[in-house]
Amino acid sequence: MTVTFNHTIIAAKNRAESARFFRTLFELPEAPSWGPFTNVQLSDGVLVQFAEPPVEIQMQHYAFLVDDGLFDRACARLRADGIEHWADPQMTRPGETNTGHGGRGVYFKDPAGHAFEMLTKPYL
Repeated sequence: MTVTFNHTIIAAKNRAESARFFRTLFELPEAPSWGPFTNVQLSDGVLVQFAEPPVEIQMQHYAFLVDDGLFDRACARLRADGIEHWADPQMTRPGETNTGHGGRGVYFKDPAGHAFEMLTKPYL
């Protein structure tokens, strides 16, 4: 059997709010949830689970590859919702888009403070 990525758990201050932010931004339908998880299923079958851990949340980085159309719509949603985005992971170029690696990319924070990256071309 080959190795494929199945799921990840993202710590959230409010799992429903974080999942809703993620679903809305990336235009994903609701998925069945259970136990301490609010789930979002990506089109390739990967499950993203949001949970509220009983510990302080440390910022993590999550990057998502999207097509050009979704990138444009998601960036418009970020701007409409007043969510700051940056062209670089150091967050020194606010409001800009990264055009390195032959595509476009932006960095922004989700409701729990995680650093999300959205890009149109993979780095490799």
